[in-house]
Order: sequence, then structure tokens, then C-alpha cells
Amino acid sequence: MTVENGTVSWGEALRVYTRPQVVAMLFLGFAAGLPLLLVFSTLTAWLRDADISRSTIGFFGWVGITYSIKVLWAPVVDRLKLPILTQLLGQRRSWMLLGQLGIMIGLAAMVLVDPKVSLFSIAICSVLVAFSSATQDIAIDAFRIESAVDEYQGAMAASYIFGYRVAMLVAGAGALYIADWSGWGAAYLTMAVLMLVGVVTVLLVAEPKHQLSAATVDLEVGLKHRLHADRPGLWHRLEAWFVGAVMAPFVEFFKRNGSWALMILSFIALFRMSDITMGIMANPFYLDLGFSKTEIANIGKVFGFFMTLAGSFLGGLLVVRYGIFRPLLAGAVMVALTNLLFAQLANVGADLSWLAVVISADNLSGGFSNAAFIAYLSSMTNRAYTATQYALFSSLMTLPGKFFSGFSGMIVDASSYQVFFVYAAVMGLPAILLSWLLWRRAIRMA
Repeated sequence: MTVENGTVSWGEALRVYTRPQVVAMLFLGFAAGLPLLLVFSTLTAWLRDADISRSTIGFFGWVGITYSIKVLWAPVVDRLKLPILTQLLGQRRSWMLLGQLGIMIGLAAMVLVDPKVSLFSIAICSVLVAFSSATQDIAIDAFRIESAVDEYQGAMAASYIFGYRVAMLVAGAGALYIADWSGWGAAYLTMAVLMLVGVVTVLLVAEPKHQLSAATVDLEVGLKHRLHADRPGLWHRLEAWFVGAVMAPFVEFFKRNGSWALMILSFIALFRMSDITMGIMANPFYLDLGFSKTEIANIGKVFGFFMTLAGSFLGGLLVVRYGIFRPLLAGAVMVALTNLLFAQLANVGADLSWLAVVISADNLSGGFSNAAFIAYLSSMTNRAYTATQYALFSSLMTLPGKFFSGFSGMIVDASSYQVFFVYAAVMGLPAILLSWLLWRRAIRMA
């Protein structure tokens, strides 16, 4: 299949969404998205309802660090075989199932604990859920990349995002409704049962092929020999495992990409800089303009949810139709331009029609660019090290944006919202330039 020249028909591109592996990502996305809010905003609502102090609740934000450091144990998920489970299910499915069981156990254990009596037990259960969820994410990312060719990764990402978003609605609004009707115990027990969606999917899907290429084997053999890890003895066997699981993925990436490796990593770090920097100021901006919380919620939930799904679907479709780089460049441009719409909204004021336009454009461009970007990240992994390399990429892609977003309020206070949103748009220019340069490189290498 040749896609860079646009030779795939629209019908063929649309049919990618009916492929079994793409449909499976819908349910795996649901399983990945369900635990997130249950250890964040939904959990904080439960704790506040139990009359836990705001200062104490704030410390639960540290649970989220687990998701940011998952690269530390990604090599274990990549290489370590689980007793019995790996033999029955394969490497990826066994780790997905283990993560899902950990999530279910953690959520069910929280039901048995009263936050007023043992807050520490709630914290331990939360960490178990977050750790298991991050482990599941590592395995799902590896499963997704290994289950389809690069051109299908946009559609795989779009299907995953759809399931993920639905799960967040269930774990957010759904859990709150259940808690209001039947209590927090019933809410969390229901969420634990809903994780069976992921368990059943893991049991039904096929394990993707996972094998080392001859070049990868030669790389590992050479590394082990140079580091004397190929000698007999327990210590050398442990050293050999570390070289193959931890060192080799990083060495392989830099060797494969040569002088472009640092530029690729810079691009990954900068691609989401613009939207992450802007995102933290969005709700304060709406409120300062004079919109009510109900207006923000109604338009944000309805337009935001469906436009994100539409953008993801379109991004995945165009990746199949035109390849990765043209949609990737278009996504970078769209994200930067939508920040200028926020600047215009600041000039217009509290106009609901403009709010709908801006939120629609922002979520459409966000969904579109994320689908293309995930396809690009997936294409950059060596399938011998999918879990480790993708975990590195996914950690790197948010860190700079989160750092610079911390200065957002200072910029607004020192200038205005108009200046801030123009600043956020300008921060998207490096991503546009780098995506164009990487596209030109891909054309030269083709």
C-alpha cells in the first residue's frame, strides 16, 4: 500500500475503521481511560464529600507522578515474561491483563475502606490503581504499535481516543451520578466491574507478532560483548538482561536516526507545547470573560467531546489516505492557529456563538493533531522495543509543555489574554518548522 502519494481511495481509507484490531482499540481505550479520573478528580470529590481537608486532598495529586515515570519500568513490560500468563496469552496481552486485574483489585479495595478511618489505605489503593493503569498503558501502546502497520496507526489512535473519552465520561459524570444515588462504594465497585470490558477484550484479541530483527540481535550481541555481559554467571546474566531491555532501546534509536535523533526528540518535546501551554488558562479565561460555569460546561462538554472525536476520526482517516507527515504538519498548523481564535474571543467578549466556534476549533484541531502525532510516534519505534521507546516518547511529549504552562498566569497578569494567546500560538512555530523538515527528510529517504 502506497499512501505518501495519496493512492489509497477514500473507501479504502474509511474501511480501516472496520478492521478487527482498530475496533479492539476502542475497548482497550475504554479500559485505559476508566482508571484515570478515579484516582484524580472523582477521588477528590469523594474525599471532600468525606470532609477531608483540602490541604490533604492536594497531596493526592502526587499519585499522578506514576503516569509520568512509567518509562522506568517499561523495559520490564517489554521483556520480562510473566509466569503462566505469558505462555497462555503472549507478552503484550499478559501484561495488559495483569494491569487490569491490579486496577480492579485496587478499586474494589477502596470500597472496603472508609476515608475518615484510614486515609492511608485509600492512598495505597490509589497508588496501586495508578501503577497498574500506567502498566496497562505501556502494554496497550506496545500492542497497538505491533498490531498494525504505520499507516493504520492514526486510525488505531482515533479508535483508542474515542474509547478513552467515553471512559472518562463514565468515570467522571457517571461515577458522580452513581455516588449521588447509591454512595461512593457502589460507584467504585461499578467502575471495578466495568474494567471487565478490557479483560474480555484482552482474552478475545490475538497477540501481535513480536520478534527481534537480525540487525537488532546483532546490536544486542555487540553491546553485551563490549560490556562483557556475555560471560557465564548470575551477575552477567542480570547484566545481559539490563543491556538488552534498558540500554539497547536507547542505543538503537540513536544509531538508527544518527544526527537526526536529537532533532526528532526535540520535535516530540515541542509538538504539544502550544496547546499544553494554552490549556491551563482556558477555564480561567472563560470565567474572566463573563461566561457562567453552566455555559462553559454545556458548550465544552457537548462541542468539545464530539469535536475531539471528529478531529481524531479525520486525522486517522487522512493518515491512511496521505501518510503520516502531511496530516502531522496540518495538525501543527491548526493547533497554532486556534490559539489566535482565543485571542479574537478575548476581543469579542462573552459571546456564546464565538465560544462555540473557538471550543469546536480547539477540540477539532486537538483531536486531529493527536491522532497524527500518535501515528508518528508509533512509526518511530523499533518493534523490538515498542514499550520502552514509546514510553520514552510519551513522557517527553508533555514535560516541556507542563513546565512552561506554569508561567502562563504570570504572562496573563503582566500583559493580557490577547498577548498570552498570541504567545501560545508563536510557541507552535517550532513544531510547524520541525514537522516540515522531518517530512522533507522522509521524502529524501523514500
